[in-house]
Amino acid sequence: MHKHKILMIDDEQDILNVLEKFFSRKKMFDVVSFTRPQKALEYLQTNKVDLVLTDIMMPEINGVEILTNVKEHHKGTKVIMMTAFSTLDKVLECEKLGADDYVTKPFISLRDVEGKILDQLGM
Repeated sequence: MHKHKILMIDDEQDILNVLEKFFSRKKMFDVVSFTRPQKALEYLQTNKVDLVLTDIMMPEINGVEILTNVKEHHKGTKVIMMTAFSTLDKVLECEKLGADDYVTKPFISLRDVEGKILDQLGM
């Protein structure tokens, strides 16, 4: 069975820990995560992923830049944005740039996040 590879990027390690723990129990996902967006972009240069789950607000490189890079260089890779700010303008900006979906933090439920991922991967 093909495992879907998910790349998760968030500058908060606690968030990644929660997501990794939840998704590693699901045998259908192979999860790779980074707290430093630059490292994630370097990883993407040599590795293919099915979906990127990225925070919008991060130091150094923000999620909008990650989204732009993925859509430009990795055709077919889905991108779901995570935002602690339910500010509509950021979400709309991301949608215009090709974001496939978004989730708000704190997560209402990890099942909700999982549902959006499954949806994007056509599962």
